Amino acid sequence: MKYVLVTGGVVSGLGKGVTASSIGLLLKECGLRVTSIKIDPYLNMDAGTMSPFEHGEVFVLDDGGEVDLDLGNYERFLDIKLTRDNNITTGKIYQSVIDKERKGDYLGKTVQVVPHITNAIQEWIERVAIIPVDGKEGPADVCVIELGGTIGDIESMPFIEALGQFSYRVGPGNFCLIHVSLVPVLNVVGEQKTKPTQHSVKLLRGLGLTPNLLACRSTKALDENVKAKLSQFCHVAAESIVTLYDVPNIWHVPLLLRDQKAHEAILKGLNLLGKPDLDEWTSRTKVWDMLHDPVKIVMVGKYTGLSDAYLSVLKALLHASVACHRKLVVEWIAAADLEDATAEDAPSVYKAAWDLLKSADGVLVPGGFGGRGVQGKILAAKYARENKVPFLGICLGMQIAVIEFARSVLGLHNANSTEFDPKTSNPCVIFMPEGSKTHMGGTMRLGSRRTYFKVTDSNSAKLYGNARFADERHRHRYEVNPDMVSQLESAGLSFVGRDESGERMEIVELPSHPYYVGVQFHPEFKSRPGKPSAVFVGLIAAACGQLDAVLKYGHASKAINGFRNGKPVGKIHQNGNGIKSSNGSVNGVYCNGNGVHHSLQ
Repeated sequence: MKYVLVTGGVVSGLGKGVTASSIGLLLKECGLRVTSIKIDPYLNMDAGTMSPFEHGEVFVLDDGGEVDLDLGNYERFLDIKLTRDNNITTGKIYQSVIDKERKGDYLGKTVQVVPHITNAIQEWIERVAIIPVDGKEGPADVCVIELGGTIGDIESMPFIEALGQFSYRVGPGNFCLIHVSLVPVLNVVGEQKTKPTQHSVKLLRGLGLTPNLLACRSTKALDENVKAKLSQFCHVAAESIVTLYDVPNIWHVPLLLRDQKAHEAILKGLNLLGKPDLDEWTSRTKVWDMLHDPVKIVMVGKYTGLSDAYLSVLKALLHASVACHRKLVVEWIAAADLEDATAEDAPSVYKAAWDLLKSADGVLVPGGFGGRGVQGKILAAKYARENKVPFLGICLGMQIAVIEFARSVLGLHNANSTEFDPKTSNPCVIFMPEGSKTHMGGTMRLGSRRTYFKVTDSNSAKLYGNARFADERHRHRYEVNPDMVSQLESAGLSFVGRDESGERMEIVELPSHPYYVGVQFHPEFKSRPGKPSAVFVGLIAAACGQLDAVLKYGHASKAINGFRNGKPVGKIHQNGNGIKSSNGSVNGVYCNGNGVHHSLQ
């Protein structure tokens, strides 16, 4: 087994996750089998109980693991399925060591950070690295490990020590260290400054790790004299110093690394041979760059101030829009801005939010927890339903659609979820019987579950290729009340997908609407650049007038193949909603928020 370690220096948020994913892709396209591990030095057992404002979205794996969003990047770039053990945290390591101590496994010895914690870290890495994640038998050839945080953080010191010992243990030719650092350009002088990276590497070397390759984040390519200076002071060959400069979208990053021959330095350090074949990846990247006909999707959510809170949703929208040859424009609306209280307190904000909603080609209400903004989401669902605007509700978004329908169509004005009103007389959404109300971590309905299509002549069933079932990932505590299903269906709502018992609602549609779909699962977690999620393809296709043509193919992926062959599946046209360009970009997705203008974040 070969190991590639990716560390970061100077500041956080440089794009270690995208860099690690891109390196993994390069190695995979060299014909190697690749797996990934993310190390998060925080004390939490997992990411499941953290607010999106703290750490971005919680990514959910097939086995129900609630993990760091970087594992989503690994899965998307490498098209693999990771396990919860591929995300190591300080909490997991200390828990495993304390459990062994309580059982007497250490034979009465004093349990210490060195060697017991550091040994546990190394053993965990070796155990997880051999777990197949690509659907094939046997272990991978290379394991890419990303160490979260920044070199010098006190919380990551045990991991640094363990990885230093590990590099010595596996020996030369089996371990390659890539250090991602910052080379800032000061506006005052316009010069690329190397001192932050010099100090970062000095600190890294002082802790027992020597980088084989430097990946330098900067606004532009490094000057040759800057590379020479870094080489001299960091003891890294000039040909092993690459620039990760700002690019239009993150799909360019693997190409950037390949063009600078990063793979050659990595393969040399691992005593491997190969040349990456990135033809398909390059073609897809060019398609993204050339898109110009926009499709505007309005996201009505709770955490709109931080795009990483909905990272996988944004990626799934992007995958679908590229497949449909549309330039994605995402507009954000804080759900509370649509509510009557905002009309009284901030009328201009209220008007702007409604104007934005009314300009949408499609509306998406993502998942979330808590009561803030719920009424605004209900109003957004109502607007989409009444005005025939394509709508997709995910998890809570599906529950919102059901509540809105019960209120507006059935006349049950106090219909609600017991999450928001425990005493409601018309509980459309209820707490699941198997859930825990005392323990929060890992107690939801999590991971891959099977949904069976009960109505075959539905948009969802057709988008999934008229399959009998679909396996998607879940993360929820509440569900549609099965006792109200018949009442809702008699009024026109259709629960087209259910679990194996038939009692748990998974997919809801409104047959009288062009595209009004709610799903209890999170389809965004399994979307891939070359394999976009079916219901996201449906939303984008409906938003740009292509849904009928997509459905004729009998499967979203078949329609996408039509696009790949240069033959759009239907007449491409705008729907006349006065689409405007926007002023920012996040990971290449054009937004109206305070987006940054580069892609490595």
